[in-house]
Amino acid sequence: MVARRTAGQVQVRPTANQIDFDTSAVDHATRLIHQVCCLAGSFDLIERFADQDLCIAIDRRDTAALYDRLIYSFSFQGISDEVAENYMHRHGRPTWAAIRKNLAQHPTCPKLKTYWHFYDCRYEKTNRTCAEPDHIGTCPVPNHRRRNGHLNQLAYSLYLFMREVADGDLVGWIDNLLDRANDPGTPDRLGQAQNALIDPLRNVYGVSDKVLTMALSGILIGAAAVRPRWLEVGVALIAVDTLVHNFLHRTGILNRFNAAHPYGAGCYRPDGCADIIRAVASQIDARQFNRAFPKVFPRFVQHAIWRYCSQQGLDICNGNRVDDRQRCQNRYCRLYGICDRIRLK
Repeated sequence: MVARRTAGQVQVRPTANQIDFDTSAVDHATRLIHQVCCLAGSFDLIERFADQDLCIAIDRRDTAALYDRLIYSFSFQGISDEVAENYMHRHGRPTWAAIRKNLAQHPTCPKLKTYWHFYDCRYEKTNRTCAEPDHIGTCPVPNHRRRNGHLNQLAYSLYLFMREVADGDLVGWIDNLLDRANDPGTPDRLGQAQNALIDPLRNVYGVSDKVLTMALSGILIGAAAVRPRWLEVGVALIAVDTLVHNFLHRTGILNRFNAAHPYGAGCYRPDGCADIIRAVASQIDARQFNRAFPKVFPRFVQHAIWRYCSQQGLDICNGNRVDDRQRCQNRYCRLYGICDRIRLK
């Protein structure tokens, strides 16, 4: 991520297209978010992601282990982490081995032939309906105890993606994508690498941008011991949840960037939340918090915002603490004097 100041603007290249942001908006956001990083930043974030089991799986190119890890990560969407964790504890979750065994029995449903055939399965758990009702009696998709039918579809879509698009070798697939994007002379090399990795996985059924970027970032950073070049892509991935989005709204950051939008896909579009956080991260030298950090560390910045707001973190800027029908009245917040305190509703 490269930024350079010009007269009245900061130019940042978080994607293949250059995005220009007004200096005053960047300065306001940087002042706020730098304070957040000081208060709520995880100064051992890379160490937290380090995972010996993950490194072993990657070193062995163990696609089954990586599938099982991703299915676990992708289960945390649409509901609280505690509820999702408890449900999986009681009912288990799909595994690579179980789905491979199910598909080896050659189910009759034509949707299960390939990753591309699986499009528009439409399985619904409550009504036990799908796009191929004549085959549902012998279909393995409903056999897994998931919270809803979307997660059942996700499990098979991800399996088929990894089996066919990644040719059964997710590690090799990631290596090849990053190799092709690793041209030092290419503008926004890291942005292209991120897009090359994330865009195909966006087509896996039921995976939101938030959980996708969060899971991939964890794998890419956690595998640094055996895949050092994965790290630079992992630290640049940003997961925008409602806490992060609402913080950018309440503080006036979105308003000053003229980038107001509802939470959702707009957070990842050009000039959205993710681009704004990348722009701010390019102004904050993360090495001041940990010498081992890369200079530009968007994931650290985003995570600091999340920790500042989250009940699991500092529990300051969230809907439980702020009456969003009016401007924030929390004078104990360290940001109060520089925050625009914009109503959320």
